[in-house]
Amino acid sequence: MSVVSETPQKITFRRYKDGNTKSRLNEKIFQAGHSYKCPTYIQSTPPCQGSCPAGEDIRGYLGIVRGTEKVPNGADGKPVMPWQEYAWRRLTEANPFPAVMGRVCPAPCESGCNRNEVEDHVGINSVEHFLGEYAIANKLQFNKPTAAPSGKKVAILGGGPAGLSCAYQLVMKGHAVTVFDEHEYLGGMMRYGIPGFRTPRDVLDAEIQRIIDLGVNVRLKTRVGSDISMEQIHKDFDAVFLGLGAQAGRALPIADSQAPNVVTATAFLKAFNEGRLQHVGKRVVVVGGGDTSIDVATIARRLGHISHANPTDAEAAIAGRMAHDVADISAKQGAEVTLTSLFNIDKMQANKHEIEQALAEGIHILGGLVPIGIVRDANGRATALRVAKCEAKFVGSKLEIKNIEGSEHNIDADLIVSAIGQAVDFTGLEKFDNGKGAISTDRNYVVNGQAGVFAGGDVIRPHLLTTAVGHGSIAADGIHNFMQGRDLEKRPKIDVHQFDIMRKLTEKGIEIKDAQEPMRGTCDSNVAIHNFDNRSDRYIIPHDKLFLGHFNYVPRLHRDIVTLNKETALGNFDERLGVLSQESAVAEAKRCMSCGMCFECDNCVVYCPQTAVSRVKKTVATLGRYVTTDYDKYIGCHICADVCPTGYIQMGLGE
Repeated sequence: MSVVSETPQKITFRRYKDGNTKSRLNEKIFQAGHSYKCPTYIQSTPPCQGSCPAGEDIRGYLGIVRGTEKVPNGADGKPVMPWQEYAWRRLTEANPFPAVMGRVCPAPCESGCNRNEVEDHVGINSVEHFLGEYAIANKLQFNKPTAAPSGKKVAILGGGPAGLSCAYQLVMKGHAVTVFDEHEYLGGMMRYGIPGFRTPRDVLDAEIQRIIDLGVNVRLKTRVGSDISMEQIHKDFDAVFLGLGAQAGRALPIADSQAPNVVTATAFLKAFNEGRLQHVGKRVVVVGGGDTSIDVATIARRLGHISHANPTDAEAAIAGRMAHDVADISAKQGAEVTLTSLFNIDKMQANKHEIEQALAEGIHILGGLVPIGIVRDANGRATALRVAKCEAKFVGSKLEIKNIEGSEHNIDADLIVSAIGQAVDFTGLEKFDNGKGAISTDRNYVVNGQAGVFAGGDVIRPHLLTTAVGHGSIAADGIHNFMQGRDLEKRPKIDVHQFDIMRKLTEKGIEIKDAQEPMRGTCDSNVAIHNFDNRSDRYIIPHDKLFLGHFNYVPRLHRDIVTLNKETALGNFDERLGVLSQESAVAEAKRCMSCGMCFECDNCVVYCPQTAVSRVKKTVATLGRYVTTDYDKYIGCHICADVCPTGYIQMGLGE
């Protein structure tokens, strides 16, 4: 008896489909001896990096993990450090918080990954998580600044991701930095806006301490604008960075929404993260739809409610008026948590994985609802949130909401949490408010009309933690140039941390000489890399420029995730996200297609019919300088470009 097994229809990429009879190759062959096109080696930005708000060199550190890029050798001929450390140092040139971001970043880099055209994206976030954990376990520290002290001083207002990123980059450039923060601890929204079971505090503390150990001065419990004036800051410092964050919550956008048991998400999360909030009411309604609303809902589910508690205890704890010790001796029960969103579940802005986890824990998520009022009792306390069904959509950048008449109804609640956004507290710093509750800056993050004052993070626009990290890094470049008396350079179109082939040549021991004439028509000068052009500042390579047929179907390796249910979530504040093993991290990195950069597959050498393409001699070869072309043999067939998996070889010259 024969057995017929079904073959998956999309297990890998096919350039030609069944029924195609015309070869695309024939259309592009040039007549021998008349072609003006030759292979050029083009470094491009991969879409993962182009999608990363912090501009991490993702392709770079994945290449190190997979072994494509080797650790440089020391004088003894041995690698100067383990590959894990080398990859971590490449990663942290852009982002000093890999262990935190590896846990909480929604990873827009993965959405942009070209591997999605083969089977599934590379688990970039999970590899970042692995490297962050390795660094903490091995107590890795940042190298001390090599730049000479500049004698310049910078004040950074706010110790969140933007402020700390800016401080890190500035101190590495040789400047003296002082961070002012009104809280007891640094971290901003990483500490006070995200629960500890998502960002363990020992992990956060370790990554912050590395920055402080570089020589950053810190003044905690100090608010600029009240404890110290902005005028004094200007006197004492040469430049200022405003990384205030947006830690004031937005109230519900409905009339008469004030009630003692109607609170903002930021107040709720701050009370929980400071240990003041030990329980909530029996019925909790969260209004939102983003990641913050999911955090609030999952915390409320874990806290539950307690029997025989005074009904005002929860909001008193949120307001900071009590230690809430009663929770320790009361019997906790599961709270009934409902999350409402303007959008349907499949359109919610929250991370899809977090939505799935919330549903598994018994949280009710109701999409397509808009809050329209509060139902109160005789004491003025809210007893229900009144909502209506709606149709919501963005028209450009404007949100349009259409209520459906006759759909109004109430959702009973003992506590209502508004998680619809954040606001900046400008108390004492009103002059920076652009009138819209934010700060306006230019592309270098210079505050409009304020020379020497820069800003970044949620004060510009509340977004991802990694966005704030990117703002801080770019602002640091601007501050550095400002204090050096230079014109602030025009930022490149694609503003990210790029692979530097000059660094690889230096590591190889190859002397880099100044370019001298003659610049054309000579092969005797060693001032350029053969037909190499770095277009990373202006070109992101798309999937249709790659030879995807080179890549086999390889399923993605997932981290272990603890999924709780309605019963096990209660009181469970353990971390849910596991870290990849070293073996799995390497395997996952090998799925990277190295878009826009040679990964030394030898396709061009093997398939060249004229043997015009050959490897560079090992004594002068390095990453990005692996092959060369003999133009005396080249006939213009462009096969090398057609079989280049990464799109690194492109046809050019003479165009």
